[in-house]
Amino acid sequence: MKSTIVKFTAKPEHKDTFVATLKEAQAATQKEAGNKEIRVFVSKAEDNVFFVYERWADKAAITSHDNEPHTKKLMEVGQTALQSAPDFYFLGDTNPLPDHSKSANPEDEVFIIFFIFKLRTEFREALLEQFEDHIIHTRKEEEGNILFDLYTVDNQEDTLAVYEHWRKESDVWDIHFNQPYAVKTGKLMEEAVIGDLKQYMNFVKEI
Repeated sequence: MKSTIVKFTAKPEHKDTFVATLKEAQAATQKEAGNKEIRVFVSKAEDNVFFVYERWADKAAITSHDNEPHTKKLMEVGQTALQSAPDFYFLGDTNPLPDHSKSANPEDEVFIIFFIFKLRTEFREALLEQFEDHIIHTRKEEEGNILFDLYTVDNQEDTLAVYEHWRKESDVWDIHFNQPYAVKTGKLMEEAVIGDLKQYMNFVKEI
């Protein structure tokens, strides 16, 4: 299995055209044999910033996807509609492996985060080890957590990506961050992450 995150920043005057094309591409991608999951999100802070999360059978499925007509159409529209080239993150699984077995309840507000951050590489192994413990506890013990995955990024030793779904926002700020394992992770990240942690946090909603 291979996961990807793609970030698109549309020109404000072209965002409606771009998101319509993006949704068309999503519908077509779901029919591809190698696609296991594709979800599209918009930033809560900037309505012209979009994230696409995908899971694929393997790298060959991604290569095949790149040659599909709907993918080529999206890239062609993007030449006019986007402010800059998309940011592609080709992800590597870490331990524990991604677990998407939980789902939201009808009453859940659902709070979603993409946290893609730069770190000082000398802290990389320590962070991966700490996050393993952190994620095991989060998935097992926190009722408010729906999904919590950590990924490496191919060819970027200084980058890690966290993808999270929560039943409501307060489950993050009021409960999760006060857990002993989260406090320990937070202290390590203050040393490891380059710059302010907040600059890397993207709060999104699914479209």
